[in-house]
Amino acid sequence: MKVLITGATGFVGKEVVKQLLANGAEVNVLTRNVAKAALKMGSQCRFFQWQDTSLLPPLVAFEGVDGVINLMGEGIADKRWDEEQKKKIYESRITGTASLVEAMEGLKERPKVLVSSSAVGIYGDRANEEITETSSLADDFLANVCKDWEREASRALELGIRVVTIRTGVVLGRGGGALKKMLPPFKLGLGGKLGSGQQYMSWIHVNDLASMYIEALKNPEMQGPYNGTAPYPITNEEFTKCLGKALKRPTFATVPAVALKFLFGEMSAVLLEGQKVLPVKFKEMKFRFQYPTLEKALKETAY
Repeated sequence: MKVLITGATGFVGKEVVKQLLANGAEVNVLTRNVAKAALKMGSQCRFFQWQDTSLLPPLVAFEGVDGVINLMGEGIADKRWDEEQKKKIYESRITGTASLVEAMEGLKERPKVLVSSSAVGIYGDRANEEITETSSLADDFLANVCKDWEREASRALELGIRVVTIRTGVVLGRGGGALKKMLPPFKLGLGGKLGSGQQYMSWIHVNDLASMYIEALKNPEMQGPYNGTAPYPITNEEFTKCLGKALKRPTFATVPAVALKFLFGEMSAVLLEGQKVLPVKFKEMKFRFQYPTLEKALKETAY
């Protein structure tokens, strides 16, 4: 199998590429900076420059490609959400995905499948409601970003391309993702729950998430949205206790909601709101989770 991937140098992308190569796939990478990407990822991939995602990517990158994995997007929690940052978050996903699909329209031989990222933020703040792939969608900033993102990806259906969107939860793993920011205060014994701590956190280990993308590439029965989360979501308070236990550190601190809103503005919603998202469709197809429980995931990642 030959696969074209965007967002390959990110935390999830690197694990997806690693698993693809281990499965014997050929990997083409679309990237803004070829030299930097090659330095990070080595010589096993072929790299193609795509600096301005409002323009079409180079069509040569699609030659012989069986499937496309689309992981591009500005980090949601990288910076405070001013209008400029919200525009980056939106356009890096929607404009880039639209250009990707438009490029495939012009190909004589098109990929068979597009697997595109999305996020559980599409469901909005839902307290302790159990959410499946058929649950209703929200109407806030993040939800609208995800809806438009999925809409652009789904345009590939009109080209005869199978489309799968994976609604990703909080990604855990060594050396990146959410834990990279969480670990320093926890290691100092300053970790604690955020706000009430009752907001649900739908998480996924990066290894399992990468396996989900590869399964979506290979399985012709998969189509439409899938929740990319572990089977046992937990509250922020439960997560705090588990991480403290894994690190053998106290977790008495509490960060008040008002402080988070003051520090992060609108972006504080990412920390204070939650969803209890269940990977129903992956469970129905007997997907094998390597890290189904938080305890097992943190044993591997908290160090």
